[in-house]
Amino acid sequence: MAVHHGGCPDQTAPTIPGNSIADDHYSDDTEYDEATSDALDTATRLFAEPTEEEQALLQRMKDWARKARGQRDSKARQLVAWLNEHLKPGGKWSDERVIIFTEYRATQNWLQEVLAVEGFTAGDRLLTMYGGMDTEKREEVKAAFQTSPEVSPVRILLATDAASEGLDFQNFCHRLIHYEIPWNPNRMEQRNGRVDRHGQKADEVLVYHFVGKGYKERAGRQSGGQASDLDADLEFLMRVALKVETIREDLGKVGTVIAEQVEEAMLGRRTTLNTEKAEEESKSIRRMLRFERDLQKQVQALMQQYRETRKELRLSPENIQKVVEVGLALAGQPPLTPTRTDDGKPCLRLPPLKGSWAACTEGLEHPHTKEVRPVTFDESVSRGRDDVVLAHLNHRLPQMCLRLLRAEVWAERGRSKLHRVTARVVPDGVLGAPAVVAHARLVVIGGDSHRLHEEVIAAGGLIKDARWGGRLNVGQVEAALAGATGERPSERVRAKLLELYPALASSLASALEARMRDRVDGLQKRLAERADKEARDIESILTELRRSIEAELNDPAYIQPMLFDDPEMERFERNKEAMRARVREIPGEIERETAAIRARFADPQARMFPVAVTMLIPATMA
Repeated sequence: MAVHHGGCPDQTAPTIPGNSIADDHYSDDTEYDEATSDALDTATRLFAEPTEEEQALLQRMKDWARKARGQRDSKARQLVAWLNEHLKPGGKWSDERVIIFTEYRATQNWLQEVLAVEGFTAGDRLLTMYGGMDTEKREEVKAAFQTSPEVSPVRILLATDAASEGLDFQNFCHRLIHYEIPWNPNRMEQRNGRVDRHGQKADEVLVYHFVGKGYKERAGRQSGGQASDLDADLEFLMRVALKVETIREDLGKVGTVIAEQVEEAMLGRRTTLNTEKAEEESKSIRRMLRFERDLQKQVQALMQQYRETRKELRLSPENIQKVVEVGLALAGQPPLTPTRTDDGKPCLRLPPLKGSWAACTEGLEHPHTKEVRPVTFDESVSRGRDDVVLAHLNHRLPQMCLRLLRAEVWAERGRSKLHRVTARVVPDGVLGAPAVVAHARLVVIGGDSHRLHEEVIAAGGLIKDARWGGRLNVGQVEAALAGATGERPSERVRAKLLELYPALASSLASALEARMRDRVDGLQKRLAERADKEARDIESILTELRRSIEAELNDPAYIQPMLFDDPEMERFERNKEAMRARVREIPGEIERETAAIRARFADPQARMFPVAVTMLIPATMA
């Protein structure tokens, strides 16, 4: 029997062969404790009644545990010293934070009492999180720990395993302490993943585990003592923790081996950790995973694609803000109010909105301070901070404005609140003569009427001597539109432009048609590349599926004789035959899917829908 040292010596983690609760997942600590108790009761039925001598030994152990419960062991003393050194140096709180994980709720409660006596809980400096706690309270704890230390006083989060899944705490914390090491190494990875994840600002994540004194001198040896020796147990678990870190790329197969050997060590059947065979068998898998997980390279490629798409679609923060401002005005809502963050970065206050637009303010309230935060359309302003909210394209506010603008653009004449024609002043250096630009929606339709591509195109030309003065190229059109100011020409000039428009319309339409043909010609290669890529992707996916099924069917562990009765064996054979049939179907499915993709991209047809006209006037003529 291994005594549990964590302030709760009378609680153990028993293991029943073939029915270990160490690998089970419990989201509620009360259920975990009950399962542990049930497992212990079941295990005791497998043994004979204890003798009088054994009863006396058990009573002595219970008496010892009762006395030890009120005392601090060396782990607790070392933890207090560490907290004083790193979180409260010189008696004053620093901005450092730490998560302390325990395996049991009882240990958490005991440790909270110990830290309260040492002065670590006053003023909400210490918060707890455990499985089964109220959802609202859980969110409050999460918000407090994820808020800047300058705003939130919490410095210590005391959590159980049941609280370690699905939560992110990397904003302002890079230290984690395993007060108790779980038997399952996958749980250890789940704990570490709370801070060791994307978005961590620190250069390194520090994870701590308790070991006995002199472990460095014994580090070169695989055995630190007898299995009953606590120091040997701790050092064995230390080697497990280090091994988990070094093979984290393939924790599946090797992780199972580690879990089994930890169990054997805790039962006194093993003193060394050996994962060489499992690691050798999984080398090919790890190589594949390392290739697949070359995140830095993938992120760089995706970022480059993102920048190109944003440039192509003109998704600049300024344009998104303009869309929102126009949308709010069309909806009869109050305008945005300019403001700044504490460090001077520009952002906007969202006014009280009416009707269905009021839902756009959801999420602006800070989860911890409850203050309503400003918004920004620029990700560089919101990056790494929580006092301003990024209104990205999928945010409700831009989405509602985009839907409204789209509806207004295609509304029937006389019902739209938007004007289809506008006139703007440009600096003299941009244009030497007035110009007219038409905008249109270009849609490319595939062979099965599938929309392959959509964008807004523009084309135009100069106005000279009251008539068409020649077509502008693509770069000139973009420069002219980019140089347009918010100023409008005089009413006299606008009237003159409207008077000239009928004579310009046919030439403008021809320029737009020519721009459409040029653009479609440029898209041919891109659409062909997309067709090839989609065909390769579907072939790769289905081929990998076939290989996976074949590997499962040929696995010796799968095809060996089963101890099934006749009905179960019949179902097993039917399942195998269904898998074989699926393998036979895949080649034909690849042919059908690739043919469908080719048909979709075959003979693309362009459709154009005029949207608006912009008149551009040099400042000296305005």
